[in-house]
Amino acid sequence: MSSTRFWRLPGHAGSLTVSIFLLTAANGPSSVAGEQKLWPAGAYTFSDELGGFEITGVSGTGTQADPLVIFEEFQSATPVTLTIRTTRPIRPFDPSNDYANGVMHMRIETLNNSGHPWIEFEFELQEILDRASVFGDGLSFDQRNKSPDNIVSSKFAKFDRGFEPYDRLLFTTGQVDPLTPVSFQFLITDYTPRWTFYLVQDPRIPST
Repeated sequence: MSSTRFWRLPGHAGSLTVSIFLLTAANGPSSVAGEQKLWPAGAYTFSDELGGFEITGVSGTGTQADPLVIFEEFQSATPVTLTIRTTRPIRPFDPSNDYANGVMHMRIETLNNSGHPWIEFEFELQEILDRASVFGDGLSFDQRNKSPDNIVSSKFAKFDRGFEPYDRLLFTTGQVDPLTPVSFQFLITDYTPRWTFYLVQDPRIPST
């Protein structure tokens, strides 16, 4: 049973609800299969539609002073995927907040409701679902910055970034006990922005 400890945020952190229509031969050209919540913040929406976790709130615009903050709860210690969509016109590196500019300062606030302690936590970026991100797609955890000082966690003391053959960010040297929240902060850069991309989140539990 879920034991959510995050408050659901009001205002622009609330969710937009849209219907998912699936085409099926049995039921005709369109049938309502369920509801998909799109949580808007800045120039993007965020969704837990691929399952395994629950978004409980979002806020922010994505700047360094006002990062995009995603509040979420994990009910298991298995990898899950956050779906990110652009809702405003794309204009790379535009300094205003009127466009999706490919620079996203992020903070992930996650509640461990899996029943297991986490001893590592990995993030992976994917431009195409279930396909490794490569250098040519321009999407990474700030790959051009060789000495980042903005990658931090409330529970893990170290991190390691990998860029080829996929873009990942692994937090280590720490532990998140059950029913304990953990915070992660990092920068995502996308030099050739797409309308949709994905952030895979993978909590690691002890092997014994």
